Amino acid sequence: MLLLGLTGSIGMGKSTVGEMFRKLGIPVYDADAEIHKLYARGGAGVEPIREAFPDAVVDDQVDRQRLSKLVVGNEAEIQRLEQVIHPLLAEGRAEFFEKAQKEGHSIVVLDIPLIFETGGEDRVHKIAVVSAPADVQRARVLARPQMTEEKFEAILSRQVDDVEKRKRADFVIDTHCTPEETFAQVKKLVEQLKNA
Repeated sequence: MLLLGLTGSIGMGKSTVGEMFRKLGIPVYDADAEIHKLYARGGAGVEPIREAFPDAVVDDQVDRQRLSKLVVGNEAEIQRLEQVIHPLLAEGRAEFFEKAQKEGHSIVVLDIPLIFETGGEDRVHKIAVVSAPADVQRARVLARPQMTEEKFEAILSRQVDDVEKRKRADFVIDTHCTPEETFAQVKKLVEQLKNA
């Protein structure tokens, strides 16, 4: 089974591209979606986070806004959060692989935003980076609710630069075009991987 790492900086269109892989029948492991599950009421991350960051848990679920205020811009606190969350994510990933293998898939996509930042490139066979020009990225991100210039800059500062990501990736998917053109790139990539 070929493991394709899908990455891209904030606002590049990675979630949209992940959906395109799903439309083509490719299983996608979405690290962000898994984190949402861990943070939800009853999620496996709620109690460990309550222990590490008591102020971040409200009504028995992790309040992402509060947690963000406690960790963004503070490297030591981010690392502490990662020590809580990464082992829980690893469990979910193992289950995802097992299911995909049982279903006979030859390719799976791991949608991991910080794949280069966390040394995750060693855990996949190929990497596709989703990219768009910096001004397009900025406009997309700043249009999000609750997003500020400061928060955007803090997030960007923790991410490997887009130019560097494109250099290190095996494939680049451009999202500064129509959705149909992006989908055509994804289809072509899937065919290429299946025929490799």
